[in-house]
Amino acid sequence: MKSAVFYGKHDVRIQDSPMPEMGRGELLVKVMACGVCGTDVHIFEGDKGAADCTPPAILGHEFSGVVEQVGEGVSEFRVGDRVCVDPNDACGACYYCRNGMAHYCEHMRGIGTTVSGGFAQYCAVPAKQAYHLADSTTFEAGAMAEPVSCCLHGIDMCEIQPGASVLVIGGGMIGLLMMQLVKLAGARLVAVSEPVAAKREMACKLGADVCIDPTSQDIASVLCQYGVKRLDTVIECAGLPATVKQAIELAGNKATVMLFGLTKPDDEIAVKPFMLFQKELTIRASFINPYTLDRAIGLINSGRLDVSSMVCRTAPLEELPNILQSPALRAMGKYIISPQA
Repeated sequence: MKSAVFYGKHDVRIQDSPMPEMGRGELLVKVMACGVCGTDVHIFEGDKGAADCTPPAILGHEFSGVVEQVGEGVSEFRVGDRVCVDPNDACGACYYCRNGMAHYCEHMRGIGTTVSGGFAQYCAVPAKQAYHLADSTTFEAGAMAEPVSCCLHGIDMCEIQPGASVLVIGGGMIGLLMMQLVKLAGARLVAVSEPVAAKREMACKLGADVCIDPTSQDIASVLCQYGVKRLDTVIECAGLPATVKQAIELAGNKATVMLFGLTKPDDEIAVKPFMLFQKELTIRASFINPYTLDRAIGLINSGRLDVSSMVCRTAPLEELPNILQSPALRAMGKYIISPQA
């Protein structure tokens, strides 16, 4: 089968790989769409993502497809079913799994990180990690279920109340998903800070109340013009030390700051503890997607969440190495890889 194999920093090769071996309780999925994630970029750059990745490896953890074969012991899926996949396969038996913290599983298998993933024509997955897609949901939309589920975990931790004022820093794919989820949570005002004009325009189209260019506008002054005396929540989605620091500084008294963007592992920021004390800030971070994939699929299948407008385009597998190594291409929006093209 055609696949994209990661051999090390800046080294992804398109090559023929053996078909995956399917075991008991597993499905063989014909991959129709696989999203290019920031974690894939971090691994490509030689950094650690959400999990360790040992090359050679087939990356790709945001994917959907069609059930090609059904393994022994599987009864809830049939050949031809349209599915998406939760890539984080917890053991169910370790301390963390037995105490409601499966995303910290001591024996986690990461499909697309620790084991072969969706940047290939076929992928074998445990049936318990697969979810049905509605017939009306495209494979491209289904591939967005994993990032949506991660965003839902972050939103849950923000504890946004109806009537809240919220700032999202970063208008990329994750920021646009977060902005929509904030609206669904009942915020009275959601602002998006984003330096790229096209992304600000998309944020406005998707329902942002205020879109701010941080390179030419003072965020606090703009929010004041809209009657925002205090930000209840600031969600940082850019993953840069400067914007993390900015999120903490802009947060209002007794506000929650969600550090959602993935920084480089060794990035550091200077924080004034007195300011945290004075403002009684709650600083939170969100790690992967425990127990939220089913809700993500429900939102996508229902059409209540737009997961398509931020997609730049669908590209064949052969273009993946160029996309991973080109910040200019990735700045244009979310890329979906079609291994069957």
